[in-house]
Amino acid sequence: MGQAIVNMLLVALGGAVGGMGRFAISSFLAKHLGSAFPWGTLAVNLSGSIAAGWLLGTLGLPDAAADNSLWLVVVVGVLGGYTTVSSFSLQTLELWQRGNVAQAAVNIVATVLLGLVGVYVGWQLAGGSI
Repeated sequence: MGQAIVNMLLVALGGAVGGMGRFAISSFLAKHLGSAFPWGTLAVNLSGSIAAGWLLGTLGLPDAAADNSLWLVVVVGVLGGYTTVSSFSLQTLELWQRGNVAQAAVNIVATVLLGLVGVYVGWQLAGGSI
């Protein structure tokens, strides 16, 4: 089997695991906190940002000449399936269309700014060097 096919399978496997994790956490938070605000999507995007920063600090950036299997399955696959820009975008639009402009703005600012902070915190937890 060619390396490109193996890489795609690694990403697919990781994506399935990440997607199931996102569904579980989003469902749990919607059940316990309600669905007036997309707490589940915010939680997975922020925790995914922290994890991505930690993995960057731990594994470093992938090297095209090296075996990137762990990066592919965990970062591209699991975190790619776990975090979600599409849900964030749809839920923000829904808030806006329902007239909850302030909540839509809070969702945008919280996701983007706290996501960047999360990546930095995760990177620092891993030692903060690339």
